[in-house]
Amino acid sequence: MSDLKRTPLYPVYAEFGAKTIDFGGWDLPVQFSSITQEHEAVRTKAGLFDVSHMGEVEVKGTGALTYLQKLVTNDVAKLTDGMAQYAAMCYPDGGIVDDLIVYKLADEHYLLVINAGNINKDFAWMQENLTDHVELTNISSQLALLAIQGPSAEKILQTLTDTPLQEIGFFHFKENVTVAGVTCLVSRSGYTGEDGFELYVESDNAITLWNILLEAGKESGLLPCGLGARDTLRFEAKLPLYGQELSKDITPIEAGIGFAVKTDKEIPCIGHEVLQEQKANGAPRKLVGIEMIDRGIPRSHYPVYLGEKLIGEVTTGTQSPTLKKNIGLALLKKEHTAIGTEVEVEIRGKRLRAQIIPTPFYKRGK
Repeated sequence: MSDLKRTPLYPVYAEFGAKTIDFGGWDLPVQFSSITQEHEAVRTKAGLFDVSHMGEVEVKGTGALTYLQKLVTNDVAKLTDGMAQYAAMCYPDGGIVDDLIVYKLADEHYLLVINAGNINKDFAWMQENLTDHVELTNISSQLALLAIQGPSAEKILQTLTDTPLQEIGFFHFKENVTVAGVTCLVSRSGYTGEDGFELYVESDNAITLWNILLEAGKESGLLPCGLGARDTLRFEAKLPLYGQELSKDITPIEAGIGFAVKTDKEIPCIGHEVLQEQKANGAPRKLVGIEMIDRGIPRSHYPVYLGEKLIGEVTTGTQSPTLKKNIGLALLKKEHTAIGTEVEVEIRGKRLRAQIIPTPFYKRGK
């Protein structure tokens, strides 16, 4: 018997040819057809992802805003009902507890969406830093989450709902949207570099919605997609992954998500002093893009050298399905991060040449 956790959609994986792996304690599909085919579908048509392993925490109460301002790096006071915001939670030394999305449902009522492998750790951190007049509830097991991503996502989803989807802007959402008879919270953000929507539904409705979406999108080329394509898509768009670009040993400024750190808000977040100093004067390390000159694929944790000097390591690397190049993200000492700098990546005991290049590697419409 497997002791891996499973999402409400696990029973239908086999029908669609899923190959599953252990991902942070979850039994999840790495691919359904092939990573390349699924990646291409999202870039050109649409893909459907089961993201139900993600965690959801409700934050309620008269002290909710004050609490969240202390807890996360972004300025939650700027949210109005129906808006979402990307942020991080940090330790006092500036290292990252997790990255997350904050949804404002109403005054005194927020939903935090956190990473699957961090649910227990995050919730413990939230409780440890709890302030007065706030109620926290971990509702992760009650919800399933489907993501439809790609240029055809809106067209496909619109056939199943009367809600005008064009009215949902980027990082906005609507509650109580009926999609093929299923009530959903529908948001528009995504983790692929493409347009798309997230559908939060009660767990019992996940399989019904999954099947209806795939049937509705069949003619438009909608494919079920796994973690493999999710990773290559987010990597090309330079969207960070916890455990690779983000960790307790990396600050948001080093990781390139300084846009989600607001050091001038009225209530400073945990880690404020370190983040303020790095935002003003620069961090000691910087996340950059590299492209291999010699033949070889850079992988996570491969060392990067300049001459005989170790200057950092690769956080994520692969052969880009879109660009057909061997590229990577690397966290390097900031004094060696100029575009065009030639470095060496140690791959299986050999140092191979690479060059620092601009990021993101892929941008929609370009």
